[in-house]
Amino acid sequence: MAGGKVYLVGAGPGDPGLITLKGIECLQKADLILYDGLVNPLILQHVSSEVERTCRVSEGCKNRRVLQQDEINQRLISAALEGKTVVRLKGGDPFIFGRGSEEAAALRNAGIEFEVVPGITAATAAAGYAGISVTHRAHASAVALITGHEDPTKPDSSLDYDVLAKFPGTLVFYMGLHKLERIVESLMQVGKAEETPAAVISRGTTPFQKTVQSTLSQLPEQVRQAGLVAPSLIVIGDCVSLRDQIAWFEQKPLFGLRIGITRAEEQSEPEIKRALELGAQPVLLPTIEIGPPADWEPVDAAIAGLDEYQWLVFTSANGVHYFLNRLWETGYDARKLARLKIATIGPSTAEALQQFHLRADLIPDQYRAEALAAALKPLVQGQKILWAGANRGREVLQTELAEVSATVDKIVVYENHDVASWEIESLELLESGEIDWIGLSSPSIARNFSRLLTDNIRQHLGSRTRLVSISPVTTQAAKDVGLQIDAEAEEYLWDGIFAAIQKHVSR
Repeated sequence: MAGGKVYLVGAGPGDPGLITLKGIECLQKADLILYDGLVNPLILQHVSSEVERTCRVSEGCKNRRVLQQDEINQRLISAALEGKTVVRLKGGDPFIFGRGSEEAAALRNAGIEFEVVPGITAATAAAGYAGISVTHRAHASAVALITGHEDPTKPDSSLDYDVLAKFPGTLVFYMGLHKLERIVESLMQVGKAEETPAAVISRGTTPFQKTVQSTLSQLPEQVRQAGLVAPSLIVIGDCVSLRDQIAWFEQKPLFGLRIGITRAEEQSEPEIKRALELGAQPVLLPTIEIGPPADWEPVDAAIAGLDEYQWLVFTSANGVHYFLNRLWETGYDARKLARLKIATIGPSTAEALQQFHLRADLIPDQYRAEALAAALKPLVQGQKILWAGANRGREVLQTELAEVSATVDKIVVYENHDVASWEIESLELLESGEIDWIGLSSPSIARNFSRLLTDNIRQHLGSRTRLVSISPVTTQAAKDVGLQIDAEAEEYLWDGIFAAIQKHVSR
């Protein structure tokens, strides 16, 4: 064996949460990730390595060159020979209709070390998300996984439909949407009952999953009328009838909606997870980037002089993480805060404190700077306050607390920088009006969002694409730059944004 190492990793069929723990571990240590067109890019959100998308077919790979399997094999080999740790990330499971075995053979022939990390395949995941249990004590004691798209170079089909029609269990056809009519006719011609329960699941485990349930004979016509698209899964057998009782995924409150997340990419993971929990597809539309300050010296000086202050104030979770990590890096720990009281602007910031085993002494009832200043006023007369925040922000605390002779020293523990543009995939969705809601979670984000808009995007706002604001202050900032706000959160958190969308769509 020579060079680096390749991991053939199954990503699951669509939901980014279905990748295995070992798969995540491989991604985190990779130098290069080659992922196929069926992999949800959200899986790669927090990966720092080089990433390339490989498209085997043109469908779903707009503006990308289609690669032949031999080209992909050679890319894996050449990267490994350079000494890189490579992850070949494949939809579903690498060895179930995924051509992973061909890639493994090519690696072995080239003397490249490799491992296979199995993934959840569509037969179990997509069927389960559609409410179809492919095995059941009363209905099916066996399941057959069948390709609906055989190697086109083979002279004849290797499928024996007479055997499949008599199979005592559930039949699951992969990649068979374009040959659905032929599959159904072939089964019925050799005796499969026309009334057999059947279904086709399109884009399974994603917020755009669509399931058509029918009898076997009526399935092609029902699928045509529904306009289902690939990737798809055909399920045939008595187990399909259980869907009427146990379907669950498509009933989620925000199922099928695309929701734009405008927070910095580095801090958007909680919102991505929440959108997926509610059945929505998160679309990353960051308007700012988060990074450390250009100069740590003022922060270090403030940390060294913490004994001069009575209060420490945080107005964001980022401020908590950057300040307390810097406290540790400069040789101190939580004991340095022993004489201080701590105030946060809201519960999410307080939760960030708890990760460092610290509790907030003050959280205002309303999560905005004015409420924080009002809550502090009776407690800080004549005292010194250290505010650990961003390079941008309103000066409400300094102005309001000066009225009670309190001194507020602000230190910049992280910086916000405007992004120049959005990723091409997100921009295309915006331009075509395919994003249903966009959350604006601060006045600066509202202003930056407006700055990035094109005329094509603006024409969809208020009709196909709606805006939801996190607070009245953000709503006003949006209006000041000509944006129409369609809903406003009652709780000034991203959870409030999701609740406002849910309230609007349920009317």
